[in-house]
This record gives sequence, structure tokens and C-alpha cells, in this order.
Amino acid sequence: MKDINARIAALSPEQRTLFEMRLKQKGLNSATTQSISKRKDTNSLPLSFNQQMLWFLHQLAPQSPVYNIPVAILLEGQLNVKALEQSLNQIRQRHEVLQTCFQMVEGQPVQERVADLTLEMPVIDLQKFAESKQQELVQKLAKQEAQCPFDISREPLLRVKLLQLRETKYVMLFTMHHIVSDAWSRGVIIRELAALYKAICSNQPSPLAELPIQYADFAAWQREWLQGEVLESQLSYWKKQLEGKLPVINLPTDKPRTDVQTFQGARRSLILPESLTKELKSFSQQQEVTLFTTLLAGFYILINWYTQQEDILVGTDVANRTWAETEVLIGFFINQLVLRTKVSDNSNFQEFLMQVREVTLGAYSHQSLPFSKLVEVINPARDLSRNPIFQVKFVLQNTPMPPLEIAGLTITVLDDVDNGTVPLDLLLDMIETDKGMAAMLRYNTDLFNVNSIDNMLKISCRF
Repeated sequence: MKDINARIAALSPEQRTLFEMRLKQKGLNSATTQSISKRKDTNSLPLSFNQQMLWFLHQLAPQSPVYNIPVAILLEGQLNVKALEQSLNQIRQRHEVLQTCFQMVEGQPVQERVADLTLEMPVIDLQKFAESKQQELVQKLAKQEAQCPFDISREPLLRVKLLQLRETKYVMLFTMHHIVSDAWSRGVIIRELAALYKAICSNQPSPLAELPIQYADFAAWQREWLQGEVLESQLSYWKKQLEGKLPVINLPTDKPRTDVQTFQGARRSLILPESLTKELKSFSQQQEVTLFTTLLAGFYILINWYTQQEDILVGTDVANRTWAETEVLIGFFINQLVLRTKVSDNSNFQEFLMQVREVTLGAYSHQSLPFSKLVEVINPARDLSRNPIFQVKFVLQNTPMPPLEIAGLTITVLDDVDNGTVPLDLLLDMIETDKGMAAMLRYNTDLFNVNSIDNMLKISCRF
């Protein structure tokens, strides 16, 4: 069973999706059978490794919104505002992690529950404004909310505001701190919100099953599990991958790099033609690689073209929910992987693609090592002007959430809200949409001008 679990963990997100589909067609389920047990001391709320890292980073820049996760949700139809607020409070009661704040006790960060606090949802009425003005105000308020920092030491780490545009049209602004949430958690919240709202409107009990564990159970289990042989098997791979002097990506910048890394960011987007998206998918199938691998290979070549560097480190994200119990939880599970590849003029693209595939599969099969633990062990030379280990990241988002229809209400997740920050020099998001693939490049505005970023996006399409 351990071998099966390891093979499942080695799958890329795209491969795992295909694997899940094939299992469902056969009436099977891929959920890992090894269980994460509940912690023995239910009063303690241990931090996971990555939570501890994020707590430390927050201390360095407590007023920065760089780790805010803002979500804008369009609600169309006859909305029961009271039922919506009750639904949100039930979600908060279900998930222990949403009831916590982070304080220092005897020199160590600890989680503590915020005493019996009811989540309030202020309603801002924008009905008197014309539609064009409404859109302007929605964008302004969404940005303000996204950029408002959290005091993680004392306040609940989620906020909600409701903007009313018409009698049957609202926008809900939902903001969480990354230390208690991630991108997957957003989907969990929206699905639970839909189910609970429908039940409350129908005077029915909650249809949601009791959670198998809480996030603190995972954190306690992670600290017990990730040691001994398990830890060494993970570390041995990463030590080998990152041995020697680690390269620093030296992209040509428009402005001098500051002595201390700033997180001031902006984003630019470009829609790839639908025909190009189809060609990329077809090519990937022919080469027996995932779309992620093909796009990542192109990103390596882009970085090589700009820097003339052969040894390149790129970061990427994984959901890191390979255990069945974690799939239904809200919490900070996402992990960062480091993908190291050498771009050589001596190989053709197909050969390079196979190299990227091997690096990617190896990293996914060792994804359980928290990035914070990797940084601790590798202990790279500290440079306050750059992110440790990697300075650029590539992410593929190919699981958009379709609109939900419940109790006379349509729930649609709007485009990600820009909080005006970026944690790295560059972060390229490739997003599958019904109009084709979208390339969204987030960049540090203290390093790059918008014209340079637009040129980079245009050049990236050629690769």
C-alpha cells in the first residue's frame, strides 16, 4: 500500500485528474487508505511546518497584504442575506482553523481559538449608482479589502463584505489569510456555502458530513510522521537535486534591485488563441507528457533566453492533499516545489522535454517535504533582496470552478482580485479558460516596468 501511495503522490495534478476519472469510470476511489489520526490533546493547536514559516515571514512585514487570499463571488437571484450569513458562520464553526489566531508563548508561535465570535457580514448598498460607477466601486472596494492587512495575533483570519448592486445581484468579497487557507480551500468554502445555504433556506439540517479531522490534527500528525526514514527519504532526494552552488536568476531589470526584497506587485495578462491551446494539448499527448510539462519547458527556455543561464531553478505549487482526510478541509496545505533543470544548446526540444518530465515527476514523488523544512536543511546563503532558493515561479491552473445553481441563486467565482503584491520577482500563471489559455504574469513593480512585462508575455507565446 505504501508503494501505491507513493505512486499516486508522484502523479502531476493533470495525471492525477485523469487517474481519478478512470477510477470513477470503474466505480473505484483513489483515496489513500492510510488515515491521519486525531490529535490526543484536543486543546492544543499545533502549527504545521509551513504555517510556522508563514508566521515568521509575517513578523518581518506585518502590514503587508502579500499573504492575503481575496475572493470575489457574484451572487445572482433572490438572495437570503441572513441565510448566507448563517451559512458562513456554520462553515467557521465546522473548521477549527477559521476560529484561530496566532500568538507568541514562551518564544514560540501557537494557535489559540478566538472566543465565541460571530462572523458579521456588512452589506454595502450600491444600488443608487449607475452600472459603470458600480463596477468602478466594486473594483475599488475589492482592492481595498484585498490590501487590508490582518493582525494574525488577535483577529479572525477571514473577513466578508457584501456589495448589493441590484435587488437580485450582489458581489461578496471574501478575504482570508494564507496561514489558514489556500487555493483548494476556496473551493471547499464555496461548495459548503452552497450546500448550507440551500439547507437553511429549506429549513433542513446541514447535509455536510462531520469532518474526519481538523487542520490541527494534520499539523500534529505531520510532525510525528515526517521524521526518521520518511524524512530521510525525502531529504536525500532534495539534497541531491539542490547540491552545489544554487544558481540565482538574474533577469535584466528596469530598476536597481533594492537591498531588502519588496512585495509591490502588479499583473499583466494575455489570452493565447484557442487554436494554439489545442495545438499545445495535442503536442503534449503526442509526446506523452502533461500540458504542465510542455508549458514549463517553454518557461525554462524563456528564462534562458533572457538570462543566458543554463542552470535554472523554478518554483511551482502543489495542492499537497494526497491523504483522503485532507481533501475536505480548509487549511494551509499547499506546498512549493523546486524544479531544477539545465537548458543546453546541444539538445532538441523533445529531448529537453523528456528531461523536464523526469525532473517534474521526481519532484512530485517527493512533494511531502514542506518547503520551509527544505530551506532549513539546505540553508542557502541569505539575501534579503531575493526569495530563498528560487526567484521565479510557474503555475498551471486548469480546474476552474463552474457556476453553482442553488435555491434560486447562481454563484459564480469572479477573476482573482489583485492585492497589489507579488512574493517573487516573477510568477507566471497559465490559466485554462473557455476562451483558450490565459497567461498572467505577476511581477515586482520595483524591478520591472510594464512595457518590459508586456514584451515578455509576447515573447513567451513564441516559445
